[in-house]
Amino acid sequence: MDLLKKTDEEIIEIANPIWENLIKTSNMKDYGGFTRDFSSQMLYGANEVELGKQWSNNKLLTSLSEKYDVLGCLRRDLHVTVLYKQKSNSIPGEYLGRLVLGVEGEEIKVFGATIY
Repeated sequence: MDLLKKTDEEIIEIANPIWENLIKTSNMKDYGGFTRDFSSQMLYGANEVELGKQWSNNKLLTSLSEKYDVLGCLRRDLHVTVLYKQKSNSIPGEYLGRLVLGVEGEEIKVFGATIY
């Protein structure tokens, strides 16, 4: 599968359910659900203890709004980054969400996910 040759619309159609799962499972502090679509590289750095610390120390990560806006896609090397305008249910302001997708084997996987 050549992810880089897909249109922005096709990529967003793939990315949005993954992003929605990350929001939902982050709010629930559900490690298994949160890491469901992670690449093996991401799983290596996202152990349950480390994610638990992040969820405990950063209120934003457990109060994400289910409403978001897609800002666009960036293609670089073997990955596509989808940018989101994200809000929190309890912290004022707007945040930048970043979802990096790539192909591992024959599946599209998460190679990066952050909120700024």
